[in-house]
Amino acid sequence: MDMDTPTTMNKTTNGTAQKMTFLIGFSAAMAGLLFGLDIGVIAGALPFITIQFELTTQLQEWVVSSMMLGAALGALSNGWLSFYLGRKYSLLAGALFFIVSCFGSALAPNVEVLLVWRLILGFSVGIASYTAPLYLSEMAPENIRGKMIAAYQLLVTIGILLAFLSDTYFSFTGNWRMMLGVISVPAIILFIVVIFLPNSPRWLASKGRLNESEQVLNLIRNDPEKVKQEFNDIKESLKQKQEGWTLFKVNKNVRRTVYLGMALQAMQQFTGMNIIMYYAPKIFSLAGFATTEQQMIATIIVGLTFVLATFIAIFTVDKLGRKPILKVGFGIMALGTMILGICLLLIENGNTSSVTSYAAVGMAIMCIGGYAMSAAPVVWILCSEIQPLKSRDFGVTCSTATNWISNMIIGATFLTLLNHIGVAQTFWLYTGLNILFIFIVILFVPETKNISLEHIEKNLMLGKKLRHIGSDQ
Repeated sequence: MDMDTPTTMNKTTNGTAQKMTFLIGFSAAMAGLLFGLDIGVIAGALPFITIQFELTTQLQEWVVSSMMLGAALGALSNGWLSFYLGRKYSLLAGALFFIVSCFGSALAPNVEVLLVWRLILGFSVGIASYTAPLYLSEMAPENIRGKMIAAYQLLVTIGILLAFLSDTYFSFTGNWRMMLGVISVPAIILFIVVIFLPNSPRWLASKGRLNESEQVLNLIRNDPEKVKQEFNDIKESLKQKQEGWTLFKVNKNVRRTVYLGMALQAMQQFTGMNIIMYYAPKIFSLAGFATTEQQMIATIIVGLTFVLATFIAIFTVDKLGRKPILKVGFGIMALGTMILGICLLLIENGNTSSVTSYAAVGMAIMCIGGYAMSAAPVVWILCSEIQPLKSRDFGVTCSTATNWISNMIIGATFLTLLNHIGVAQTFWLYTGLNILFIFIVILFVPETKNISLEHIEKNLMLGKKLRHIGSDQ
């Protein structure tokens, strides 16, 4: 049989596309793992850092939130990096910064040096959290785009869980330096893998490198007709002459999606769920779990819940859609934070019943489950889908920076809120916000499942209401 027959060529093409899709997904997974490891590791390390450096409450908040400040700076800088260097080289830069700053944090001789390295570490996480979902959205086929970006979020949760497990292992000796240093391993793997990846075809096209763009599409798609259609759609979207900040200033439709992306990322953070991640041992000590071992075991359960609940999003986001999942998730979080607040109030008033303590842990777990199946992955999916090609770097920069600024505010104010308005009232504040977010989803968020990025952009530029830009009509 002739080796150049169409059947053989199609099989070869399919195999190459599948391998490349796997490699792209794996690299994004490693970026997600880094993101999760850095979120999770500080929960276990903070108590030991506090003891060694005799940290005040304010300094504890800064050890946590300095990473978020760095991430916001990384996201802002990466708009420029990603625009000029492309998604591939942005990921390489992020991995390199992560490796160096992990070792710097682990070897810090005092809290001032630790804060500097945490800032740089955050810078690398900001680059990864910006680039990986964006790269996936531009590389993945539209019918599994949501699933692939949700899988990225799954690795974020696995990273958090692994950090909790690592923290628990090292907690018996109090070795916080190993906790901070060991998470450099996935960054080394990411750096090696990304070297072999292609650039995004949409980024290549935006730089006028149309032949290379078409070659990459042929590499990652297994249907020549789909390649032709997708390539034509990309070229059509390039007819918009302005781009980035200029396009944002002159086009009200672009401003609408930029503001929506920023709102979505702020909503994700102000659910209050990352508080449970950053301060898990603190929350469980408030719930009556006195020993470090008890607190770390409860923290591992939270991390495991985060991982398992993310599978709900992976298997439903491209079937049920983005909006229904968000509404259900915000509802679960509102109910969970309300009851958690009640449990903590009872404990604060002298109720030492183990039932109350276990109920508090149960509500924390329920909150994390609701977050993991909804806002955690779906917000990143939507933010990478709704921005037009010519302003995608600018729009995703704005939304990702908003995420980390909001994250920093949450991390830097939680202990202060506990001290000033009370434990229960702090969680009830998040209850009210989660209820508000349900209405925002209903009124403004579009359904984008199984719709191409170019079709979403076309609807936006036609002036359709935000909640209708995912319509296929």
